[in-house]
Amino acid sequence: MLDRLHEASGLTLNELCEDLDMTRQAVTKHLALLEEARLIVIIWHGREKLHYLNPVPIQQIYERWIGKYERHRLQALSKLKKELEEKNK
Repeated sequence: MLDRLHEASGLTLNELCEDLDMTRQAVTKHLALLEEARLIVIIWHGREKLHYLNPVPIQQIYERWIGKYERHRLQALSKLKKELEEKNK
C-alpha cells in the first residue's frame, strides 16, 4: 500500500483496494495501522476520504538507522580506492 501511495497519492479506499489480494475490511484495518504509525495522512475531500503517503517518518528512520550503515560502507569504499591508487603508483 505504501508503494501504491508513493506512485499515486490521494487515493480513496476503493482505489487502494483495486488489484490487492485483500478484502476491503483487511485494507481498512491496514490503513488504520498505517495512520496510527503516521505513515499515511487522511484528508477528507467532501465525502471522500483520501489517503496520502507521509514520507517524514520514513526519512527519520533512514537518518537514524540506515544512514549509519551507509556511512561506514562509503568510508570503506573510499579507503579501498585510496589503497588501490597507492598500489598503482
